[in-house]
Amino acid sequence: MNASSLFHSTILLTKINTLSWRPWLWRQQKFLSPRLAVPLFPVAGKKNSCDLLALSETDLEEQFVRGDGPGGQATNKTSNCVVLKHIPSGIVVKCHQTRSVELNRQRAREILQQKVDLFYKGENSNIFKEKRAAEKKKQEKKKRAKETLEKKRHIKEMQESDAK
Repeated sequence: MNASSLFHSTILLTKINTLSWRPWLWRQQKFLSPRLAVPLFPVAGKKNSCDLLALSETDLEEQFVRGDGPGGQATNKTSNCVVLKHIPSGIVVKCHQTRSVELNRQRAREILQQKVDLFYKGENSNIFKEKRAAEKKKQEKKKRAKETLEKKRHIKEMQESDAK
């Protein structure tokens, strides 16, 4: 990206920000760079879904059911829980993370796409590799914490033996 395109995208972004003062309009717009056609604002914490297997809408069966759990009447009387089934693999995902049906539909598709990718690719899946790396990192952190605790105990024992 050269300086002129960066300047152009900044001006474009400024114009979009001044025009879209309504929150609902802000959510509807896609922020794309004019030359690169990539999002200017990558969403934090989102995984790159380019390497995941694509889902076809014809392979999906979608139902809207009543949610359960905390929330009282807001969750017990509305059918905003999404149950999504991938017919070829038989994988079923139930999503009731938000009160919005659209957000639940979107999140259910993301979760189902990850599960289908894991189902078909197995250990070669990037999701499996990420989970394994996270578990390994957690075990290493636990091991380091245990080692430091042992060192502290040893130092304390040494101090107590010197004090006697």
